[in-house]
Amino acid sequence: MLWTDKELNKDVEEILGHKPGVLRIRYWQRDGKTVWILEEPSKEQPITTGIVINNDRIEQVKVLIYRESRGMEVRYPFFTDQYKDAGLQNDRQLDRTIDGISGATLSVRALTKLVRLALYLHHQIDVTP
Repeated sequence: MLWTDKELNKDVEEILGHKPGVLRIRYWQRDGKTVWILEEPSKEQPITTGIVINNDRIEQVKVLIYRESRGMEVRYPFFTDQYKDAGLQNDRQLDRTIDGISGATLSVRALTKLVRLALYLHHQIDVTP
């Protein structure tokens, strides 16, 4: 469990563009890997996403629950595979460009924010194997 504090909340708010609204963030850790289950609103409903990080890089992104009526293409591997091996730059942006999907702009933005957040949170904990 990662407990948030004032400084962490400020950084999370910068990544998400809104206050996180949580006191703790649950994650799993083993052998230098972390797994994060995170949610972010798309247009009206949250997208629940599982993100696996290994050696400070994205190993896998999986949309676990998609609740919107449009933009559901972000659930498929052809889209989520773009995040594989992505890392976080010093400015908390991804080190690669993610191609959007016409009609799913808000969902693409939400997933990208979650990937950035997971990488940031991964750096906040001790992940030595």
